[in-house]
Amino acid sequence: MGSQGNARVVKLVDAVDSKSTGSDTVPVRVRSWAPFVYNEPKGSFFSFTFLRQVKEKNAMVDGGVSVKVLLGLSGGVDSAIAAYLLKEQGYDVTCCFMRNWDSFANNDILGNPTIMEGVCPQEQDYLDAKAVADHLGLPLRRVDFIQEYWDQVFVTFLKEYERGRTPNPDILCNKYIKFDAFFDYAMKNGFDAVATGHYASNARIDGYTYLTRAHDTNKDQTYFLCQVPESAIAKTFFPLGGIDKPEVRRIAKELDLESVMTKKDSTGICFIGERNFRDFLTNYLPSKPGRIVDVDTGKTLGEHIGVLYYTIGQRKGLNITRDKGPWFVIGKDVHKNVLYVCHHTRKQWLDSDEAIVSGMNWIVKDHAEVPKRLTCKFRYRQPDQDVELEWIDETTVRLRYPQTIAGVTCGQEAVLYDGQKCLGGGVIDFVYRNGQDLNEQIIQTGARRMAHA
Repeated sequence: MGSQGNARVVKLVDAVDSKSTGSDTVPVRVRSWAPFVYNEPKGSFFSFTFLRQVKEKNAMVDGGVSVKVLLGLSGGVDSAIAAYLLKEQGYDVTCCFMRNWDSFANNDILGNPTIMEGVCPQEQDYLDAKAVADHLGLPLRRVDFIQEYWDQVFVTFLKEYERGRTPNPDILCNKYIKFDAFFDYAMKNGFDAVATGHYASNARIDGYTYLTRAHDTNKDQTYFLCQVPESAIAKTFFPLGGIDKPEVRRIAKELDLESVMTKKDSTGICFIGERNFRDFLTNYLPSKPGRIVDVDTGKTLGEHIGVLYYTIGQRKGLNITRDKGPWFVIGKDVHKNVLYVCHHTRKQWLDSDEAIVSGMNWIVKDHAEVPKRLTCKFRYRQPDQDVELEWIDETTVRLRYPQTIAGVTCGQEAVLYDGQKCLGGGVIDFVYRNGQDLNEQIIQTGARRMAHA
């Protein structure tokens, strides 16, 4: 296929018979969901040539009944194009907008730049989603998971920050909302599958559905899906798994989806949005000023507003003005309320060589599939890191990386990969260097040097 054009893979169906028609490969029989492959002729534009062929040849039915899909439509461009692609495949698509946060009910006042606006960002997202659904001729539902989000995502988020750790709300959101509350809603309301605008793929091998990386490696979001169970992955479509972001934008423009085609990608906290993060946290976790200490000299360099508001590796927003930096956050003494930093010439304080990861969600048929040597991402967009895995129990592992890695942070997620497969992930509980807990090592060193400063 490679000699004919640029190969693409779109994960939408379970079994495909295809035949070659010149420079294209066109699916002619489809049943369920898993990968199919087509060739994009060089210089061609994905959306319309390919989808016209598929629409003509692909009934997307099983026993004469269309597959019913509930798609999470967020008001952004990615889910909009996911909806379009599924519709063009012949699926019976219903869109669904999720409302998961209420700023006033949740006391989201400080740090909220839009609190006084006439139309809140979430309501604007709904209006944008409705415009997309109307344009595509698709029905749109609206559901609220505000209580579920607060109980399962936000409370966990706050508890982790209280411990001085740095949780990932996007992973919690996918685990408890999109692939739990939303997924259950879809199954209870007669849908066969769900779909999202994530850049990810899935592949069914020997009766098991694996989570696999997206074609667009720059946008791949499998990191955020590492806590999703296989039972949900098996009934999820990822229509964007085989295309890249510029192509998504081009399709939106071709379709004249005015409400989303030039809209900025969402950032900030999942389903909450852009916030001044420190001010936002003070709505729920009172600030408690304390000392910022240079671990190497024991010297107090400034004052922090609360160790909970800082993350390992952070260098901006420290307000250290008397001593030339940059300075990096390397450790926290939550009990004594001391924030430890190091000078940029001493960044080796950020390096670790081992981590304990707990709460592993395995996306494998059998634990025997997990190799001893594999790769890991300790944060999103980090290049794959070589690690060696040692089992502690079924949901806890020790990861060793003698080459050392900077900024491995407790509370964040370690996500494991074997080539294209995402094997799952878990929470980083402890970080070590040379067999010693790194944060404890920093606290002890800093305290000793403060005593002699």
